[in-house]
Amino acid sequence: MVGIVLLCIFVILLVFGAPIAVCLGLSSVGAIVVQGAGKPLEAIMSVLPRLCSSASSKFVLLAIPFFILSGNVMEKAGISGRLIRLAEACLGHIKGGMAIVCVVVSCFFAAISGSGPATVAALGLIMIPALVKAGYPASYSCALMAAGGAIGVVIPPSITFVVYGSIADASITDLFRAGMLPGLLMGVGLIVVSLILGRKMDLKTQPKCSGKERWAAFKDAFFGLMMPVIILGGIYGGIFTPTEAAAVSVFYGLFVGVFIYKEISFKKFIDILVDSCSTTATVMFITMGATLFAYVLTRARLDLLIRDFMISVTGGSTVIFFLIVNIVLLIAGCFLDSTSALYIFTPLFAPVALALGIDPIHLGVVMIVNLAIGLFTPPVGVNLYVACGIGEIKIEEISKGIIPCLIGELVILLLVTYIPQISLLLV
Repeated sequence: MVGIVLLCIFVILLVFGAPIAVCLGLSSVGAIVVQGAGKPLEAIMSVLPRLCSSASSKFVLLAIPFFILSGNVMEKAGISGRLIRLAEACLGHIKGGMAIVCVVVSCFFAAISGSGPATVAALGLIMIPALVKAGYPASYSCALMAAGGAIGVVIPPSITFVVYGSIADASITDLFRAGMLPGLLMGVGLIVVSLILGRKMDLKTQPKCSGKERWAAFKDAFFGLMMPVIILGGIYGGIFTPTEAAAVSVFYGLFVGVFIYKEISFKKFIDILVDSCSTTATVMFITMGATLFAYVLTRARLDLLIRDFMISVTGGSTVIFFLIVNIVLLIAGCFLDSTSALYIFTPLFAPVALALGIDPIHLGVVMIVNLAIGLFTPPVGVNLYVACGIGEIKIEEISKGIIPCLIGELVILLLVTYIPQISLLLV
């Protein structure tokens, strides 16, 4: 009965367009009331503030607002334009070079922002017109930018890895290491797709830059390039934890933006703080709602029922288990944001994975690559709408252009899923 109430309220609210945090929270509250039928309402509801407080007060989650703030600082500091100019100087003379520039810069900026939509917003204003000018159709230019931005949730530092690590009690540092190769492979997949398509197009190239011009572009972008080096080098070198690295990145970004590039004014800084607070509040609201949802599943023993059902269906086969995980998450990614999906599905998949002897780090990478693909999958892929807004095209147009990128990334997903060494090589 509790499970029926939980899922019915959740689906009804989702159909009516309620925010996902509201869907998770209200469906959980409804199920808790049914679960505690016969008890005083005050006693039933007393569990809510305790659960919400414990959900949002984990030390590891402190990295999220810092990484969000760091990404916003670096976005406003003029890093994106400098990275693009450096990539153009090195690759712009190659046929299809602009597509390579788009993907390479997306990978670099992903290691700064840790967010898919932020990567698309920061780079799209420059890259989408440049891709169109180079000869790519507007639909594919926007689609490539949306798919490139999705790499932001896989290449560390990634907010989604922090969320998964807090739920699955996995090492954030190991997750960051594990995400490096899959993220780069996703970039390679997009480059290969772009070069194959580019053979049929009349693509324009830029004049080859001299060594002096490339050196000037490198010097201009140097402090931006140092950002991921400082963050990841500090984490992997044991100098500071991921949470401390996030705080360090904020101070470094402010120093670069204010004193070196001189792009961040006091007014810009206030806007950065407002945007960061708004995004952090959204993430934490989802976190609390999803925690209530997971609590109801656990109290009703639905998680054990699902675990036993999945083990019986898979018959102990990791191949079938990962097939189920991929299908479920690819569908869920079309409708849910990555944070909500992780809070809903990690408690269901993780116990089964442990029973089958699957490394939780590998499971986390597979889940997050799935959800990254969901960022540019219709009908609700957030990156698609950001790219559509920048490129001024309709969602129907970009949906056609996204198909080649989707095929390329699904091939990478299969490799990451069934070759664990890709994720675990650096761990």
